[in-house]
Amino acid sequence: MIAPTLDTVPGCPKRMVFGPCGGVRSDGSCELDTALPCPWCGPDAALRSWPTRPPTSPATLTPPRVLTDLSVPPYDLTALREVLGLLAPVSDALLVGEHHHRPDFPPTMLAAEIRAAGGSPWITLTCRDRNRVVLEQELAGLAALGVGGVLCVTGDGRGQDVRPEVTQVFDLDSTRLAHLAAAAGVPTAVAVAPAAPPADLRPAALAEKQRAGASMAVANHVGSPAALAAFLDAARDAGADLPVIAGVAVYTDERSAAVLAAFPGLALDTDAVAAVLAAPDPRAAGIDAAVAEAEALLAVPGVVGVNLSGLASADGWRAGAEVKAEIAARIGNTSS
Repeated sequence: MIAPTLDTVPGCPKRMVFGPCGGVRSDGSCELDTALPCPWCGPDAALRSWPTRPPTSPATLTPPRVLTDLSVPPYDLTALREVLGLLAPVSDALLVGEHHHRPDFPPTMLAAEIRAAGGSPWITLTCRDRNRVVLEQELAGLAALGVGGVLCVTGDGRGQDVRPEVTQVFDLDSTRLAHLAAAAGVPTAVAVAPAAPPADLRPAALAEKQRAGASMAVANHVGSPAALAAFLDAARDAGADLPVIAGVAVYTDERSAAVLAAFPGLALDTDAVAAVLAAPDPRAAGIDAAVAEAEALLAVPGVVGVNLSGLASADGWRAGAEVKAEIAARIGNTSS
């Protein structure tokens, strides 16, 4: 099954057909160029409808209750295996990100390492660095490995100072990539950014991703559980009824909080951040805050799991993994 070939939307440097991406800035400008308005944020902007039916027999998907971000130094097998030893036993699944400024081992290798450690791999694929043929190859390899799922995203653009000699591809966008993943027999998730503009189009955009083949959504951080609940109500009205994994912000110091706050399309509870940073023991307070946020998000109708996301600690990759492992264990111990 081939993703449909349609004209890209004029004015989008990511060459997207189905948008908007999750990186739209709070003022409606493009992630790649603050002087460029996002074409989906104009007064006459409209979504394109998905033109074909989704796969008739989608892959079986088991949403994880605790999906933990795997944050490790790139190309460091020793560190990877050490972090897996901490996180795999307490996480239902591990999410491999794909950073625009920090390439790492190939997805199939990372998936194999996670499986060898007893974990369930969820692999993020972006359209920035791989053309359509290579994405099809990755999906075939991940399907053969039996990964838990693939998170299909368009991808952050690289800054002008990050590998300027390397071409950015953007053959596809997240919606068309999700269609390819579902057709390849891989459990397929997509990202959703409820806090990013244009807010009025985000619920319908999620419904189009579901029609393209997505079976699960991973939501970026929102300011409160109530904000996520309101978004999911609107998404259901638009036709999206897929299970949702909600983002939990994990931070224990100023730097790890600042990293999350700097991302376009994310919203943090500023009062919670201030309370953690002012606490006598910010590490303990940050862990408590993440557990409390997770429990509140899991009570939102439609939310079936949480994604522990963020740097977690400024003290290095092992300290960050230890923080996430403690949070994951505490959330797991409260499951019914």
